[in-house]
Amino acid sequence: MSRTAQTKSTTKLKGTPGMSALSTISTPAVHGRRSAGKVTAAVVIPTEAAAATTANGKPGAFRRVAGKVARGIGAGMLILGAMVFLFLAIGPRILGYQTSTMLTGSMAPLINPGDVVVTVPAPVTDIKVGDVITYHIPVEDQRVETHRITEITTTADGGVAVQTKGDANNGIDPWIATLQGKTVDKQIATIPYVGNAIRTLREPIVMNTLMYGAPTILVIGMLASIWTKDPSKSAPESTLGARDEATA
Repeated sequence: MSRTAQTKSTTKLKGTPGMSALSTISTPAVHGRRSAGKVTAAVVIPTEAAAATTANGKPGAFRRVAGKVARGIGAGMLILGAMVFLFLAIGPRILGYQTSTMLTGSMAPLINPGDVVVTVPAPVTDIKVGDVITYHIPVEDQRVETHRITEITTTADGGVAVQTKGDANNGIDPWIATLQGKTVDKQIATIPYVGNAIRTLREPIVMNTLMYGAPTILVIGMLASIWTKDPSKSAPESTLGARDEATA
């Protein structure tokens, strides 16, 4: 009825100067209002959906944070495991050094319990008094000892024998050690405090945790990030599609 009435009013105003332009504007204005109504409906629907998503988005936000934390822990464990592997397994093979952990305070304050002693092979003919060496003692269980050389002698068969002493000990060691082979491990550096950590990392259960646990945590974090993607990010595309249909 409104379109018919409007057509009649336009016919009556044809003879009036300047009024035909007014009647021409009024007709598209009606269509414009209808189109606006369609566009409003298209915009309101995604807005309500976004509001619902926001209202229920707290668990998703928590999962996103948990996923980031899991990925961070997994990456940290992988990096730590890689560094330990490089330092303990690859480094000695490529660079030729060896590492050992000081268990006693016999070499304090130079080397304290828990410090890591880094040694490199040195020709036995090049060592001198005052050098700190790591060697197997010739008594008891032939454990490894790291002490300072106080005296060097030559054996009857042309070998090299050393007398050693711990810096913190009152007397010399109660043995004379004949160095076997052509080289002896000579101390070149000390890394404080990390010896106990390395000993712990060398434990099988810890190594297995680093090798298998870290990738597992990393995968869980990646899956969590996929599961918690915000579906509302696709809402603008739906709105544009509805707006195009309304305009058409």
